[in-house]
Amino acid sequence: MKLLLAILLAIQTPKILVHPPIHTPDVAIVVLEKQQTEQEIQQLLSPYKDVKLRRVFQEAIDGFSIEGSPEAIARLAKQKHILNVSPVNQYQVQTEESVKIIGGEEVRGFFDQKNERLTGKGVTVGVIDTGVDYTHPDLQRNYAGGHDLVDNDRDPMETLAKGKATIHGTHVAGIIAANGKIKGVAPEAKIVAYRALGPGGGGTTEQVLAAIDQAIKDKVDIVNLSLGNSINGPDLPISLALNRAVDKGVVAVAASGNSGPNIWTVGSPGTASKAISVGASTPTMAIPSLLIEGTREKIQLQPMEGSDQWAIDRSLELVDGGIGRKSELKQVQGKIVLMQRGTLTFSEKAKNALEAGAKAVLIYNNMSGGFMGNLDHQMNIPVSSLSKSDGVILQKELKKRSVTARVSVRAERDRLADFSSRGPVTGTWEIKPDLVAPGVAIHSTIPGGYLSLQGTSMAAPHVAGACALIKQAHPDWTPEQIKAALMNTAKPLVNGTPGEGAGNSNRTAGNSDGNPAFVNRNSAASSFYRTYEQGAGRIQVNEAIQATSLVSPSSIRFGKYTGTGGSHKVQLHVENTGDKAQRYSFSIPKRTDGLTWRFPLSFTLEPKQSKEMTVELMVDPLVFKGKIHDGFLQLQAGAKTIQIPYLYVLEEPGYPRVMGFDFQPGDRPGEYRYEVYLPGGAEEFGIALFHPEDYRFVGFLDTLTNVKKGMLRQTLAAEKLPAEGRYLVKVFAKMAGKEDFIETMIMIEGKTE
Repeated sequence: MKLLLAILLAIQTPKILVHPPIHTPDVAIVVLEKQQTEQEIQQLLSPYKDVKLRRVFQEAIDGFSIEGSPEAIARLAKQKHILNVSPVNQYQVQTEESVKIIGGEEVRGFFDQKNERLTGKGVTVGVIDTGVDYTHPDLQRNYAGGHDLVDNDRDPMETLAKGKATIHGTHVAGIIAANGKIKGVAPEAKIVAYRALGPGGGGTTEQVLAAIDQAIKDKVDIVNLSLGNSINGPDLPISLALNRAVDKGVVAVAASGNSGPNIWTVGSPGTASKAISVGASTPTMAIPSLLIEGTREKIQLQPMEGSDQWAIDRSLELVDGGIGRKSELKQVQGKIVLMQRGTLTFSEKAKNALEAGAKAVLIYNNMSGGFMGNLDHQMNIPVSSLSKSDGVILQKELKKRSVTARVSVRAERDRLADFSSRGPVTGTWEIKPDLVAPGVAIHSTIPGGYLSLQGTSMAAPHVAGACALIKQAHPDWTPEQIKAALMNTAKPLVNGTPGEGAGNSNRTAGNSDGNPAFVNRNSAASSFYRTYEQGAGRIQVNEAIQATSLVSPSSIRFGKYTGTGGSHKVQLHVENTGDKAQRYSFSIPKRTDGLTWRFPLSFTLEPKQSKEMTVELMVDPLVFKGKIHDGFLQLQAGAKTIQIPYLYVLEEPGYPRVMGFDFQPGDRPGEYRYEVYLPGGAEEFGIALFHPEDYRFVGFLDTLTNVKKGMLRQTLAAEKLPAEGRYLVKVFAKMAGKEDFIETMIMIEGKTE
């Protein structure tokens, strides 16, 4: 079964279409207890006549990929030497000013040990993506070959076929190392391209694993994955493969995903423990807000990349434009048009509105929450997105009366992008993302030219480029040291107007119930984004390169306490990488009732000396009532302050109980299968169907009780399916008194014999 996963670069409305069954075998990834030769694997598979070996992975994981019937794969999974069998999932893709913001321009005045400027020279970055247009004049000098894991050849060119063309990998490569009309973060780094995502930007677990495997063989220094899915779990094969890559000396950088602003939305491979997971911040940019005349409430708008800036200096009438068809835009001349997301691409909606004489376009989500988007070419009309709830409110107002609105614009910088996925990671309760970097309005290379795009896909290559600069400056540093340098020197971002609340980065957030809102928004010390939203903060590569003290792990997870509480100890490794002795001492965190800290006494390290130390957190659960507690520990290292994000979970927090739903044809006529990921299992699980026009209940597609945590896979007989048509699906799970659901649309088509 194939699973449609979160798109890191949204162009148009994602939807799940159920087509007549195509009888193709399943493809799965098998993870072994230990590495085996191809001959041993063939012997293992020999009893399963309808299972075929596809690829053997020699570096990324101990395992291989197969194809065969679901029944045979299920039998194979019971073998004692097999750790797990995972379905092959579908993955899809998701500068100048941004380089300045992260300190990249300043770094160009620094020199390495050979007295050469820091430009990434001598460092190789693997870009696992849709391929790269290596003929682009800004990338020709940097291109150092590659592999196509889709077509299985040595030509990783972007897909150029009309209707299925891709641009994503070239844009990512330009952010890392463009060296022409625009300059990337590391303009002299070498790019090795691995085309793992094919036409339309789609790929599978197998292809991405093969790319990671090949990158390890090629001994690249850094690998960038601006791709991902919506499953917040630490144990997916690609997350495990990135951990293995780091163990083999490769710095692994992964986008965290574009499913924010809710917490628990970070997806694999951004959940990989040893990788650098990257969220998106904003460069200096104009943020528009919509004010409805006669009200005081402002609705913040999310500008779409490729659209014109908001520069409307007067109030305009707001009108309903349906979903943006030409037939629905007859009376929009000189007005702001409100449209619902879906059916047409964002560019088609904007083009239709522009041709009808509209002044601006607002597109509201057709599912819960907000979203980000990109137009596929530059358009001379402002276009912004809204959440579903804001769109519904505006629609109700339009039905009651004539609505006039105006747009105000304010300049902001270093805010966490609304779409940026947040942590923590389910199960491990680890802080992810690790860092944030500019990911909004990022100008870079595409086949045939240049384009501004947004997404954590654009943030991750800023970090990959920064890693190349650090690697050139410190060629002997390990991936863990490079990650520590970036995190130890990052700038925590403030959740408010820039400059507010910057007083005390030693903020703690006790008594939080896991909601992304802060405990006390009126307190300056409470106005930092949570650690599991931004990690250590926004990267400052100029500071990272000059770091003379490194602390690892560079974020602390104290785990989840149950029962009567007690104490928890973590080991920190502190090293003096400078050429002078350094004095170190911890600051005592702000007092929180029920929590007691124990730190080592002040100490001194000589040059190149290191020390292992213990930090202890003691908890009295009768006094401390919070569910999630986080903040920054501060270690004074000479004149520098190192901030170490931490997270503590007292009891089962309110993470989503259901994610990653997919629905596909089965192997027999009229049969269908679904997959869904349940991070904590479910006491009650169900899939409810509704008519999308009036939300009238149709029935249950399936219901189950006492489901174990992890991936749930079920096959449905034809008689359990409703009549042909389009349905709204609500997939829900109940556990420990909490119920969650996700919504999506499916189209069930008539079956063919």
